[in-house]
Amino acid sequence: MHHHGYLWTGPKARFDDEALRRPPHPDPPPAGSRPELIQRYRQVAAEFSTSNLPPLETAYWLVKPRSSVRGTWDEAEEAAAWLGKRLAEYAPRFAPERDRNTLRLAPLVSAAAGRLHSGADVAYGYYLERPSYLSLAVVTCSPNRAIPELACPVA
Repeated sequence: MHHHGYLWTGPKARFDDEALRRPPHPDPPPAGSRPELIQRYRQVAAEFSTSNLPPLETAYWLVKPRSSVRGTWDEAEEAAAWLGKRLAEYAPRFAPERDRNTLRLAPLVSAAAGRLHSGADVAYGYYLERPSYLSLAVVTCSPNRAIPELACPVA
């Protein structure tokens, strides 16, 4: 078992496009469906696994481009430390001023280490100024507990 780290920042409007953050349905729309439905299905099918937009289900980071992996660790504590460093790096830009206090990050990092050690995934998200969004995730791999059939992106 090992862990992969993912980080995404971008416009809140892009993050809010939830259709592009879900894997495409296994069956395309039936013949005779509205053209806009067919077009949207094609867009999602083409973009879901090729874009670095955060998926709604954390485990699906594993199907994103290999270039989306920001780090790989064998130890849960190392992966949680990476997460903590990224949180501290972005904390001054968190939109709610109360979230900028870096003292509150230590319990998040400790909880993340525990979850990762148990084989679970960890995901944190924060609204940043401008309005932008920060998505941080560490996904357990080989196998992933939530969706074990997903292949490791760096194997």
